[in-house]
Amino acid sequence: MSLQGHRALITGAGQGIGRACAEVFAERGADLILLDRNAEALDAAAKVARQTGSDVTSLTVDLTDLESLRKELETACQCLSVDILVNNAGFDRPGTSSKLDMAGFEAVLEIHLSAPLCLIKFFLPAMRARKWGRIINVSSIYGLIGGKGEVAYSTAKAGLLGLTKSIAREAGTDGVTVNAVLPGLTRTPAIEHGMADKFKEAIIRETPLGRIAEAREIANVIAFLASEEASYITAAAIPVSGGWGI
Repeated sequence: MSLQGHRALITGAGQGIGRACAEVFAERGADLILLDRNAEALDAAAKVARQTGSDVTSLTVDLTDLESLRKELETACQCLSVDILVNNAGFDRPGTSSKLDMAGFEAVLEIHLSAPLCLIKFFLPAMRARKWGRIINVSSIYGLIGGKGEVAYSTAKAGLLGLTKSIAREAGTDGVTVNAVLPGLTRTPAIEHGMADKFKEAIIRETPLGRIAEAREIANVIAFLASEEASYITAAAIPVSGGWGI
């Protein structure tokens, strides 16, 4: 599943699934553009990726500031050919419908839906012109089953599935595939430090494989979808959840 000769843009590349994607893609020969709002974490991820010999461009950017995002893309990426886009960045504002404020809800939609659409609008035309491209959106099992106290996150991740399928219909005739992966509970800093053990343990009990995923296990599936071996897969929503949510 070589990615030699391709350049991938990965959002949220400073930690978790995004950083694992950067490492796996670099190991498979891809050049990279890495985006994250945490400059320190981004620099660390870029340093590791460069050790493989990949050409790596890193951009510290807040994806919720769409105007700044467009300017960064126009400045840094106009002359770089990007044929793989991984929309991974995200954050959560937990809350039930009665407790979640609209500002928090809209912020979650912006990072999970508006930012991916902005990136797709920027890079898709060139992919279609070249008759080859890969777009992989990182959704969640919560996008299928919902989550108690996760109104914003579940809604955004479900919306990302709709975006995936719509763009797949739009771009398929030009050789661009568009897919989504749906991770389950994954060992990332947000989960390790932000989720109480009792909630993690409850999810693991409902997971047939009986454990938490490693970020690299999700990244391996994303890399597969970016490869030639996945050339006839599009509009798919692939659970990578150890069976949780079946």
